[in-house]
Amino acid sequence: MTIETTLARVESIRQAIADPSQLIGSTTGSTGGTQAPAGTSGSPFANALAQASAGYSSAGLSAAMEGAPGTFSAPGTASGIAYSPAGVAGSSGLSYGSYGATPGSRIVAAAETQIGQAEQPPGSNESPAIAEYRGATAGAVAGAPWCAYFASWAARQAGEPIGAGGAGLGSVSEIWSWAQSSGRAIPNGPGVLPQPGDLIVFGGEHVGIVRGVLPNGQISTIEGNYENKVTANVRSAGEATGYVNMG
Repeated sequence: MTIETTLARVESIRQAIADPSQLIGSTTGSTGGTQAPAGTSGSPFANALAQASAGYSSAGLSAAMEGAPGTFSAPGTASGIAYSPAGVAGSSGLSYGSYGATPGSRIVAAAETQIGQAEQPPGSNESPAIAEYRGATAGAVAGAPWCAYFASWAARQAGEPIGAGGAGLGSVSEIWSWAQSSGRAIPNGPGVLPQPGDLIVFGGEHVGIVRGVLPNGQISTIEGNYENKVTANVRSAGEATGYVNMG
C-alpha cells in the first residue's frame, strides 16, 4: 500500500466522520453501526474496522485523523486498531464495506474471524466450520484436505470468489492454474512482496492467505488446515513458490 493510497483512505474516513450519511454501500444495522457489504455474511464482519490496520499503526491512524503526519507501519504488523471516531458507532458496529476497503483487506478480515477453528476430532478434516468452508466450493468432497476450501471461503466472504464463475477451488494445483490463466499468478523470487489478502502457495501442497509483510521481510499468514486448524503463522520470504494477487 502506497502512502498516497493510505492518505486517500484516511481522507475517506475523515469525510465519513464529518458526515456519516456518506458511508459507502452500507445500511444501518441493529448494532447502530453498518452492515456488511451485499454478498457477504454479516457476523464475520462485526469487528472489521478493528482489523483494518493492514498498512497503519494504531497511533499512525489516530494522528492522521487529527491531521498530523502520523507514523505508518508495514502492512500486517499491527494486530488491529481500536479507534472509534466521535459521532460514529463504535468499531464493533462498522464493516469494511463502509470505508471502501480493498478486496485483500476484506479477505484478511474474513480469515481472521476463523483463527483457532479446529478439526473435530483432530486429523479428521471435519468440523461444522470446515463444512461451511466446503460450501464455498462447487463439488467439494467431505473429509478432504481443506486449505483450498478455506481460501475459497474467505475470498467468497469478501465478495471476491475464486475459480471459474466464482465456484471456488478445492486443490492448490487448481488455484495456481486458475491464477495463471487469469493473470493473477506471481512466482516468488527476489524482491517479490505480496499484498494483504493475496493467496500464498507452497508448491502443490498447501495454500494460505497473506496477512502482511513484517519489517524483517517475513510473511504473516492465516492458513487453513495447518496443524489441523486455522492458524496465524509466520513464514520466511523464501518458503512460498508463488502468490495469487487478489487485488
